[in-house]
Amino acid sequence: MDGFDFSAIFPILILILISILNINTFMAKTPKRNFPPGPRTLPVIGNLHILNLKRPYETMLELSQKYGSIYSIQMGPRKVVVLSGYETVKDALVNYGDQFGERSQVPIFDRLFEGKGIVFSHGETWKIMRRFSLTTLRNFGMGKRIIEDKIIEECQHLIQNFKSQRGKPFEIKTVMNASVANVIVSVLLGKRFDYQDPQFLRLLTLIGENVKLIGGPGITLFNMFPVLGFLLQTHKTVLRNRDELFSFIRMTFLDHRHKLDKNDPRSLIDVFLVRQQEEKDKSTEFFSDDNLVALVANLFVAGTETTATTLRWGILLMMRYPEVQKKVCDEITKVIGSAQPQIAHRTQMPYTDAVIHEVQRFANILPTGLPHATTTNVTFKNYFIPKDTEVIILLTSVLRDHTQWEKPDAFNPEHFLNPNGKFIKKDAFIPFSLGRRMCAGESLAKMELFLFFTSLMQKFTFQPPPGVSHLDLDLTADIGFTTLPIPHKICALPQA
Repeated sequence: MDGFDFSAIFPILILILISILNINTFMAKTPKRNFPPGPRTLPVIGNLHILNLKRPYETMLELSQKYGSIYSIQMGPRKVVVLSGYETVKDALVNYGDQFGERSQVPIFDRLFEGKGIVFSHGETWKIMRRFSLTTLRNFGMGKRIIEDKIIEECQHLIQNFKSQRGKPFEIKTVMNASVANVIVSVLLGKRFDYQDPQFLRLLTLIGENVKLIGGPGITLFNMFPVLGFLLQTHKTVLRNRDELFSFIRMTFLDHRHKLDKNDPRSLIDVFLVRQQEEKDKSTEFFSDDNLVALVANLFVAGTETTATTLRWGILLMMRYPEVQKKVCDEITKVIGSAQPQIAHRTQMPYTDAVIHEVQRFANILPTGLPHATTTNVTFKNYFIPKDTEVIILLTSVLRDHTQWEKPDAFNPEHFLNPNGKFIKKDAFIPFSLGRRMCAGESLAKMELFLFFTSLMQKFTFQPPPGVSHLDLDLTADIGFTTLPIPHKICALPQA
């Protein structure tokens, strides 16, 4: 679907839409009051003709340079407001957090999760699921020594896998996803999987395929024109993959329910099932089986995809910039030596910490964030935005804001170092977003990134395959809901 020439179907799209629906329905009415400006729209398709369907965030960045830090774009029938640049994004998510605190109703996510779970739920469901998730994750050690030990154990399994390659070129996507997934799986299910477990590999394949498809042109078109679902087949694949993942989760929690000891819950699923029993006389709405399935799926995907992808970018960037890799290795040798890296080492390793932060900034994993919506009519920066308007928080515009970063388009760890080589925090570093809807797993992700990265860099020197110059490595992002590295092979040479 990604290689398809969509310009060829624009006339057909328009004709079908006009014949199916009254055209007035698709002439989205711009609010009469002072709505944010934007590019001129066409009937029915809105701004579809100017949108880069493979990388819409690139079009949005260009439009922000023309229309400013707050503007509108018409995605088919929907008027969407785009917020860009650090000052505007911070103002919206922090000072107007309640007004911009809802999740918008995007057709593909509505079909996938039906308002359940934590990431794409709304109102009370979201509040209760978020509170339950944060409390339970903390109780299972998120941000504490207990989860650190689990991450370190997983690092050792990953190192052994890399060693088994004996310095020969190999592709790391599957094993990196498996290793990172095992950390959140240990909390969700109370176990870890072997990297060769066929069921585990199948789940990771389903998740990976959906992440790629949801960021592609087929789903972008489906979100604009769900009525054309019969023409656009991609969403059917996404839903089939969802059904298979949900079926696994449902079988798993039925097994947990059968063996449940409410005095000794071993996993998030167990804790949910105990709570479900406690709440059954009050209401089954929030602690329902459907909410459990969606919640586990949300946390599984969120706890795997972004962290594993960031680590893959980290290794790719170390191969591309061997001088940075050498400095990281030298700092590890000086501070840690051959001991096991631990979170306590982070404050003593400003350069490595700066590199990890710069990998996150440069990799730009969720360029458009997750879509927000207004909870009420709001006047923001002199513009009127009606209730239930979809709002895109253009995180890429913050992570590459020219007013905040010296070299926003380059990989430059010095962004996070002062002239004396000390680590400095940057307010515009918000890969986990800000405010009410910011990532619930931020503390876990930060811990994983430091421990996985330092453990791997302590044991290996990473190089491109023979015959490939480090200068030829392609840093262009692949198509996907997250910005994935283009598939590539690496050589992991054991440190002398």
